[in-house]
Amino acid sequence: MTPQNENVKETSPSSKIWHSLRENLSLVAVALILAFLIRTLIAEPRYIPSESMVPTLEVGDRLVVEKVSYRLHSPHFGDIVVFNPPPELQKRGYPKDQAFIKRIIGQPGDKINIENNKVYLNGKELQENYIKDNYIIPRPEQLYNQTQVPENQFFVMGDNRNDSNDSRYWGFLPTENIIGRAVFRFFPFNRIGKI
Repeated sequence: MTPQNENVKETSPSSKIWHSLRENLSLVAVALILAFLIRTLIAEPRYIPSESMVPTLEVGDRLVVEKVSYRLHSPHFGDIVVFNPPPELQKRGYPKDQAFIKRIIGQPGDKINIENNKVYLNGKELQENYIKDNYIIPRPEQLYNQTQVPENQFFVMGDNRNDSNDSRYWGFLPTENIIGRAVFRFFPFNRIGKI
């Protein structure tokens, strides 16, 4: 007579399949939740749809936009930021969630003006080795008299000054519209690197 072990339970093939399926679904659910949290709170991928940031960023570039640093400090001069359209752009028909990308030229309290195709920050001409052209094609709407950047807002411009819809046309960028800072290009592969 063989002793019976009451602790050993036989499982049917269908319960093994069901158990495996539940485990896999749990893993997928956890992965989706983590991906959502990372994209919402830490970083997200973005692509460049226009020429407004040439030569720094080309059409089709894929970037990582980080969202953590601006919880610790304010955006800085020169940061390339991704943002939702401010109210003036929304009035002009841009969807609320259409992202833009530009470089911060003026911070709260800074005085900005453009004259003789040069940008001046607090009375000093900016030395901008990142712009596409040293010559801004003069248009009436680009004559920008000295203006002070209000509190909690920024003055932003594209690096391709002659093909950029930026603060010269629609005003200042509110802090709350900033999604994050572009930090890394991961595509195309021949241009991978920090921005």
